[in-house]
Amino acid sequence: MNDAIFSQLDFGPIEEFLRVDDVTDISYSNGGQVWLKTLSRGVYKVERPEINNALMEKLAFQCSNVMGKTFNMAHPFLDAESTELRLNFVHDSIATNGIACLIRKTPAKIRLNKEKLINEKYVSEDLLDFLLQCVQGHANIIVSGETGSGKTELVKYLASTTKEDEKIISIEDTLELHLDRIFPHRDIVAMKTNNIASYSDVLVTCMRQNPIWILLSEVRSAEAVLAVRNSISSGHHILSTIHSDKASSIPMRMYSLLETNQDVEQFLTTIHRYIQIGVYVKGYMSKELGRFQREIMEICEFYVDDNNEAQVNTIFQKSMDGKMSLNNPTQHLRDYLSIQGVILPETIFRTENTTNKVSALPNGATTTLNQTAVDTI
Repeated sequence: MNDAIFSQLDFGPIEEFLRVDDVTDISYSNGGQVWLKTLSRGVYKVERPEINNALMEKLAFQCSNVMGKTFNMAHPFLDAESTELRLNFVHDSIATNGIACLIRKTPAKIRLNKEKLINEKYVSEDLLDFLLQCVQGHANIIVSGETGSGKTELVKYLASTTKEDEKIISIEDTLELHLDRIFPHRDIVAMKTNNIASYSDVLVTCMRQNPIWILLSEVRSAEAVLAVRNSISSGHHILSTIHSDKASSIPMRMYSLLETNQDVEQFLTTIHRYIQIGVYVKGYMSKELGRFQREIMEICEFYVDDNNEAQVNTIFQKSMDGKMSLNNPTQHLRDYLSIQGVILPETIFRTENTTNKVSALPNGATTTLNQTAVDTI
């Protein structure tokens, strides 16, 4: 939708939430319920009687008019999109308890920075530095997690740390990254797929643009999986996201999306060969912190060993009860990064005060320590 037209829509009392940076999603359902998803508090309900079916129907009617679309029993679904907003409506002929709407905000800004990530216990400084070294070393990274866990925001932050002379092309079906607007001085091309230009079509053109980095929107279809595989196997470097309940499951999750009879071992070997790092992010209500918390819970290294078998090295893992384990990267990752000029020290992690201290030893060995002093391993 044209942004100039979109800005003229009358959001009424919803405008209050559109102006608050902390709010990421506004959900209307069940004949008058308004739920907000925020960065600081997670999901919660607000009482706004003035936001009702009549208002939402009026907003849907405005959207359908300016888009030249129909929204009625015969056409019960409506999507509207501007640069920084996405709206999805479901007609009350389908949503039988009243019209439903979801408004998602996708602002052109980087919400995360190193200080915020560390201070809010999103990730430790050592692990963050490790991830940033992986970006500098052109490691292919996929971030996993549930809806609302902050996968896209983490990818945006990692992308912001790439070198300024490295060309980036983003490929999305819905605009969320906005790196071209955030960094207008950089060589960035933002591509959007549609019913005419598929992932495959856009990827072919993307290759001809000679990028260093390809940022793919969420991997949620067979076509997207193939786009990832084709990107990395052609020597480009990727940052992307996927729905998965842990980092180590990323390759198998990609295989499940293929919906083909392709040999599973062959596919997994390919993914483990070309994707170096998997990250799992979780969003949850933290009793300890008394607020909604987003946190990296797992970082995995994927590689293929000398016997051509797919392997996983769990570099970091934290359980919900606070227990942590650390492994240093294998020589496979060290060698990969060293080709790009990034030399990792033999031991790279420092552990801090915790009931279950973990000392990281070289090349994958771990040992649990019961002590309270701060160690530099």
